[in-house]
Amino acid sequence: MSNKMRKECIMLAAGLSSRMGKWKMMMPWGEGTILDSALASALTFCDRVVLVTGFRGDELAACYRDHPGVEVVFNPQYQNGMFSSIQCGVGHIHASRFFLALGDMPEVTEGVYRRLWASADTDTDTCIIPAYERGKGHPVLLPERAISLIRRAPEGATLRDVIGQMAVRVIPVASQGIHWDVDTPQQYLEVARRCRKALIAAG
Repeated sequence: MSNKMRKECIMLAAGLSSRMGKWKMMMPWGEGTILDSALASALTFCDRVVLVTGFRGDELAACYRDHPGVEVVFNPQYQNGMFSSIQCGVGHIHASRFFLALGDMPEVTEGVYRRLWASADTDTDTCIIPAYERGKGHPVLLPERAISLIRRAPEGATLRDVIGQMAVRVIPVASQGIHWDVDTPQQYLEVARRCRKALIAAG
């Protein structure tokens, strides 16, 4: 498969979960975990996910190292923030463009990935961002140019700084899940209620 056709995704799962009060990636979600659900949605459309870990990275490596389509990459500088994990992940991207997704967003649908990808077919040098009811969300689809911008970014840079150097298209999608990250116990319970998601212990 050519690099142009490859569908790859960086998924960030390195954080401390400090606002949740407990480690959120392995918290129950339906029949699995929050991260299980985020990965399953991405892999329904993408050929490969680069899962960037940090905090308790050894546990995520043990859980996903044999998972088809998942490459687990440890970011030794994860405590420097999210952008350090993005910089770590881009070194493992082989495609001409890639999705950037968050591991704590369990209700992003396959249709979101498909819609963003289709919107980029004739616009290969533009960042594609989904929106639902006027609000932008994740994942985003970044062009190949973003890789060099991310690698060369100065200390203290953010993803917003990188995106600000590129053209941007905002694409409406039909999924409110692009807004539903679960950073706090209240968000966790509220998103589960809206999705009618059972919070049973993962088996």
